Amino acid sequence: MNFLGHLLGRRYQGFVLALAGGGGRGLAHLGALRALEENDLKPDAIVGTSIGALFGAMYALNPDAEALQRRVFEFLDSDAFHNLSLPKVHDVDTEAGDESWLGRLTTVARQTILYTRAMTDIAVADDTALAQVAGVFCGEGNFETAKIPLHVTAVRFPGGECHLFSKGDLCKALAASMAVPGVFDPVEIDAHRYLDGGLASEVPAMEARSVAGEDKLVVAVNTGARPDPDHAPTNVMGMLDWTAQVKSLYLRQYEKAHADVVIEPLVGYTQWHDFSNSDHEVRRGYEAALEKVPELQRLLGR
Repeated sequence: MNFLGHLLGRRYQGFVLALAGGGGRGLAHLGALRALEENDLKPDAIVGTSIGALFGAMYALNPDAEALQRRVFEFLDSDAFHNLSLPKVHDVDTEAGDESWLGRLTTVARQTILYTRAMTDIAVADDTALAQVAGVFCGEGNFETAKIPLHVTAVRFPGGECHLFSKGDLCKALAASMAVPGVFDPVEIDAHRYLDGGLASEVPAMEARSVAGEDKLVVAVNTGARPDPDHAPTNVMGMLDWTAQVKSLYLRQYEKAHADVVIEPLVGYTQWHDFSNSDHEVRRGYEAALEKVPELQRLLGR
């Protein structure tokens, strides 16, 4: 954070927007973008991670928050979205209340196949669905045709270096940034493989700072998960998820320190694969951004 600039009452020449990952929690980005736009606060550049990269790319290509939300909601209501098959690992139990021997056998067989692949491969799904989603939303758009300069994070596999894409195949960069490890295969770009940018930068404020320079603010929207104090894990998978959430919570504390203004919608308990409360998540993003508008306007000398 540019503390000296703040102390001297410095006026900045715009801002770079950092949009975090978070799956379904990232729907809050739609509301945050609308609140900023309604107050004539459009970013000079966007840096996105995972779902933040996708929504950031859509907005960079067509800076219209209302149109962006409409397109996302139409997709969430479409057969294309409902037919996406994201694998889930459950306890081995009878599905849909089917207590028959055939129902039990089918459930065990499905879980056995999934667990077997989990032990013999690095992912349980390929990146086809991610490429489809990126293609639906961004079509023929690319980095060069974006109306707002765009940067997308992804992590190189297996070295672990965080890479910032700003040119090349936009759809592939977005697929790489959204490729959750263990769920999706790494995405190959220019003879290298990449996975979810959130592994190294859930809130890409540090990357946004490198893009912003000295004359622009960094505004970060944090849509990360946090452990639910009223829900304790009951199995190994739950414990692993809880561990990841705790690590994520403290990593984001470090990452947010690179931002001048942090917008934090109250979406931390929403699961990454849950897109069922879209209106609610968008409203939380809108309200959280509105609270920060006066501070951002002051820093920009509006």
